[in-house]
Amino acid sequence: MRIFLITLHIIVSAILVSMVLLQKGKGADIGAAFGGASQTVFGPRGAQSFLAKLTTGAAILFMITSLGLALTTSKKSSVMEGIKQEQAQPAPVPLAPPTQAPAPSPAK
Repeated sequence: MRIFLITLHIIVSAILVSMVLLQKGKGADIGAAFGGASQTVFGPRGAQSFLAKLTTGAAILFMITSLGLALTTSKKSSVMEGIKQEQAQPAPVPLAPPTQAPAPSPAK
């Protein structure tokens, strides 16, 4: 199930990015370059195009798959859960360095 969600999420995200890139902006007309469309920039836009409706649907599907992935991930506590832990062994105590007898003084 998780693999299916990840695959669907990747496909939907690629579709969503491509749909957003295919759409033209609000002020993409030639009249907008000369200030002719300034009255309609913030006004009603009219009916949505088919591509805009598909983008909205892809965005909703993207959010649903994101939520589904978040829920399935939260049920797993850890990736390392199945790994057997080694028992901690105390560190070996280092031996004291051997003491050397003082060197004999040279004979006089």
